[in-house]
Amino acid sequence: MDTQALAAFIEVADSASFTRAAERLHLSQPAISKRLKALEEQIGHRLFDRVGRSVLLTDAGAALLPYARRALQTVEDGRRALSQLSGQVSGRLSIGTSHHIGLHRLPPVLKRYVHQFPDVDLDLHFMDSEDACEAVLAGRLEMGIVTLPLQPLIHLDSGVVWPDPLAVVTAPTHPLAGQRRVRLEDLARHPAVLPDEDTYTHRIIRAELQARGVAPRVRLATNYLETLKMLAAIGLGWSVLPESMIDDSLCRLNVQGFKPHRDLGWVRHTGRAVSGPARVLLELLSETH
Repeated sequence: MDTQALAAFIEVADSASFTRAAERLHLSQPAISKRLKALEEQIGHRLFDRVGRSVLLTDAGAALLPYARRALQTVEDGRRALSQLSGQVSGRLSIGTSHHIGLHRLPPVLKRYVHQFPDVDLDLHFMDSEDACEAVLAGRLEMGIVTLPLQPLIHLDSGVVWPDPLAVVTAPTHPLAGQRRVRLEDLARHPAVLPDEDTYTHRIIRAELQARGVAPRVRLATNYLETLKMLAAIGLGWSVLPESMIDDSLCRLNVQGFKPHRDLGWVRHTGRAVSGPARVLLELLSETH
């Protein structure tokens, strides 16, 4: 079977949309439809039903999907293994990373990388850390550079690159700003703006608070730390942000017994071959400690 057709089939199945699949594969929607039509003719079964605006797998599509995933993963593993045979580091490296890491941590590493290995085609995707881990598990990405989960995920190897201590912050005009010490009970009486509850960072913060019997009053949640910084700075609520983001627009609170911490680092699938481009990136990341 044509691996490009299988890739189109998997993307449409995962996104339930021809349009989103075309965007992810950097193709036109007619090109996606053409590849799927060729695949359907080859196997003799219709793979999708269109119901209104929804795209649903047929029984044949659902049966084919796990085999298509394994076939593409096997081909990708072969490509990665072959890339190790040559002394020259080249080929494609697909990475998922969060906006925060991509803006604040990765640029110096990637600058060195593209200078030292110009023959590597970096395929960089910005997404939530949780989605990047899922994409690595599914074989859509080779690596994630992410906020590491509280508990290790099955089939994911990981390594800490940047310890990332967090701090409670408010606007300088907040009622708690300027106090020498703040109790958690006092903090809980004021509204908070925090990372979305589905994020690893939110889970880290909430676990720390729950261990001390405190439940935050969340006024607003978003995945973007830069947005949270702005919301806290204008006085919408207190927040928890990386210490590295604190500047004159924020006031750091000294909260008794509350020192949340997260780790930023890499993840990769334990059952997949490591390509040459991924190997040298892991070496560069290990040097950034």
